[in-house]
Amino acid sequence: MGWHYLELALTALAAMLSPTTLTFSVLVLVLAKRPLRSGFWFFLGALGATLAIGVIAAFVIGDAAAPAHPSGPPKLGVAVFDVVAAMFLVALVVYYLRRPRDPKREEKAVAQIGKVADSPITALLGAGAALANAGVFIPVALKDISELHPSTTAYIIEWVFFSLVSLLPLAAGLVLIQAAREWTERTLHTVRNWLIRYVRIIGAVIVLALAASMLGNGINGLIHA
Repeated sequence: MGWHYLELALTALAAMLSPTTLTFSVLVLVLAKRPLRSGFWFFLGALGATLAIGVIAAFVIGDAAAPAHPSGPPKLGVAVFDVVAAMFLVALVVYYLRRPRDPKREEKAVAQIGKVADSPITALLGAGAALANAGVFIPVALKDISELHPSTTAYIIEWVFFSLVSLLPLAAGLVLIQAAREWTERTLHTVRNWLIRYVRIIGAVIVLALAASMLGNGINGLIHA
């Protein structure tokens, strides 16, 4: 089971360093006139949407992906999912690392957040749910937790862990703004581009480690199918 916990941790870290999530999380704090208010509701929207998915999955999926024996190979369907998902994650990393910087795309992201940065609470909640969720890593995390043979309560607890880690940069920004607003806002403005550029490289390493873990798990399941 320790292998599955490691894979879940890698999935949560990969979601946390997702370029899309990180970009929108930084922008909502940088562009809003009241960053603490906007960031809080944006965070709550993202967290609420992610938690809702996990709670539903706890009842619908449960331990369906768990192997027949705790130390046994994964089920055939899980093994196929792991191999396909691993190949997709590798392709995703290659795509993001090879994609040149596009000022128009960056301007579009700024404009998208600029429209809602100081909007009513409902708009911020919706924007957070749509723009700062864990995206492609959600199905992987759902599978990871299901493989742990969890009870419904345990599934929800593990999902809360995943959800909070995936939104840690935004949560950390909110805490820093509360503690030292001027310094935090000035720092975010200064290092925004650097942060997004270099965290993407770190994220790519973590995603590749996750893909390697899933590929090994998938091949093991296919061999023993």
